[in-house]
Amino acid sequence: MREDQIIDDIDEEVDDFLSQNERFEHHRFVVDKGQSLVRIDKYLVNCMPNISRNRIQEAAEAGTILVNDFPVKSNYRVKPQDVISIVLDYPKSDYSIVAQDIPLDVVYEDADLIVINKQPNLVVHPGFGNFDGTLLNAVAWHLKDDPNFDANDPRLGLVHRIDKDTSGLILVAKNESAKAKLSLQFFHKTTERTYNALVWGVVKEEEGTIVGALARDPRDRMLFTVFSEGENPAAKHAVTHYKVLERFAYVTLVECRLETGRTHQIRVHMKHIGHTLFNDERYGGNEPLRGVTSAKYKQFVKNCFDVCPRQALHARTLGFVHPTTDKWMQFDSPLPEDINNVLNKWRKYSPNNLQD
Repeated sequence: MREDQIIDDIDEEVDDFLSQNERFEHHRFVVDKGQSLVRIDKYLVNCMPNISRNRIQEAAEAGTILVNDFPVKSNYRVKPQDVISIVLDYPKSDYSIVAQDIPLDVVYEDADLIVINKQPNLVVHPGFGNFDGTLLNAVAWHLKDDPNFDANDPRLGLVHRIDKDTSGLILVAKNESAKAKLSLQFFHKTTERTYNALVWGVVKEEEGTIVGALARDPRDRMLFTVFSEGENPAAKHAVTHYKVLERFAYVTLVECRLETGRTHQIRVHMKHIGHTLFNDERYGGNEPLRGVTSAKYKQFVKNCFDVCPRQALHARTLGFVHPTTDKWMQFDSPLPEDINNVLNKWRKYSPNNLQD
């Protein structure tokens, strides 16, 4: 296989990247008790006047209109008290990456690459709902005086991706050769990536490995879930190794090492073993999942959420072979302030002491 063919397939994270750009629109309706029988496509057009009937019919054909958790076609007639959920793919939009003066924490840079310590709440690439204000807009500004860098050339730029609300290290290639060689390392899983995550519950084992294929949840395409072997042909093999770094009363700080790089992999795998990430809203970690029921404890957890208003996940280390020098490079990003502050609050907490 030619190298350029491998690179086209390489970013196993390219398809996964779609979820980071919120490309799906979700709606839910409960049919009134007095509703007369009517085709569901007509009913939904009345509920969503800005959505064409054609888009609704396409969603039905794609199996993304559910009534009482079962897919239906356009000719289904709604009944009183039906619970309808619909997922619509946003129309494709053309956009270009424009340079924007957004602060970047550059950890390392040379003629071939940039290692960036990404702040939370920053999308890495423009997409629907995030046409600008992204990491790549910031990189375009950072390299605006480099005549060899074109932010809109897919042969350059991001080598891998991390979620909007995940902080930490990310790698950007400044030329085509660097992108190709670095991408091959991700493809062959010869890079090293570890994350620090605060998770709900006391993880009993000192270390372990989670193996579980990941695909979109058929009930909510904004989520991913674990499937057993052969259960879903679209599910992608995923492996996460973890070890405990520090235990607290009702949460645990763990290190996760990625063997594969799937969308939401750590978030889904940790939830799968009963340890959802702390304050991970999308996967249900934004409420007290462990602990006591007292009002003081609930207030303590709320205070923690206020201190770290995102999932407590940080891309801690990144290791790879330099594309030109062939030397091994290893980078470490200390925990950011918001996660450190939450850890300090948990260090002070005990069931008998709620002074936080």
